[in-house]
Amino acid sequence: MSEFRKVAILGGGLLGGSLALALAARGGPGASLWARRRQTVQDARAAGISGASEDLGEALEGAELVILGVPVGAMPGLVERALASGLGPGTLVSDVGSVKRVVHEALGPMLREAGVPFIGGHPMAGSERQGIASSRADLFEGAACLLSDDEGVGQPLAARLEAFWAGIGCRVTWTDARRHDELVARISHFPHLMAAATALVSLGDPAEARFGGGGLRDTTRVAGGDSGMWSEILTENREAVAAALRESIEGLGEMLAMLEAGDHEAVRSWLERARSLHQASRDAR
Repeated sequence: MSEFRKVAILGGGLLGGSLALALAARGGPGASLWARRRQTVQDARAAGISGASEDLGEALEGAELVILGVPVGAMPGLVERALASGLGPGTLVSDVGSVKRVVHEALGPMLREAGVPFIGGHPMAGSERQGIASSRADLFEGAACLLSDDEGVGQPLAARLEAFWAGIGCRVTWTDARRHDELVARISHFPHLMAAATALVSLGDPAEARFGGGGLRDTTRVAGGDSGMWSEILTENREAVAAALRESIEGLGEMLAMLEAGDHEAVRSWLERARSLHQASRDAR
């Protein structure tokens, strides 16, 4: 399944736990999982992740691939600790962060100086539920995974990392950090922002939600995600998210004008454009 004989996953959240379970379920390479808190390690072991440990050096020992599964803002400090705990040349480092530009800018020089190769990664898999208890072995099945080699690591490590993610069911695409952040701002970060905006309007009186149907549930579901994590993501990718938000404000302004004018045909045409785009996106999957 993978040319990496051991993978060290640093971070005991949903993605890190699910990755460890996915590797075990598919008979993949040996995997260790490091978590800062003892309770997280205990929960990971209870979930069947036998290689869970609080000892960073132990988790890193013998690893040929290290996956950073902590929030982006915590990655530089964790990498410093990992370098001090035995991470060195010959080990490929990647991550699962939702933004890539700030990751490359922060980690690229640090790891380059240590002679450690870094390739950015972002599996587009997740849930509004967080933590090791929500981990699933099938979380990555059919998910897109975006990889960015802004550091110019190249072959053969790039091919090995691509094979690693494909081996747990991902559809892998290569991009660069800037294009990645612009893309995910439109298809992930902005939709989360709009789900939150919808919740603020539609669920202003939470008791009224009992009258809603599937549309309300589907539209506001991701607003239930961790606000600390998402505030970090939106702030880190604020330029690209702001561009999408300005485009949306313009479109909503058009709709407001149509409604105030009572222009039924214009409203129908606006909705039809959205419906057509939705259908085209389904056909392209």
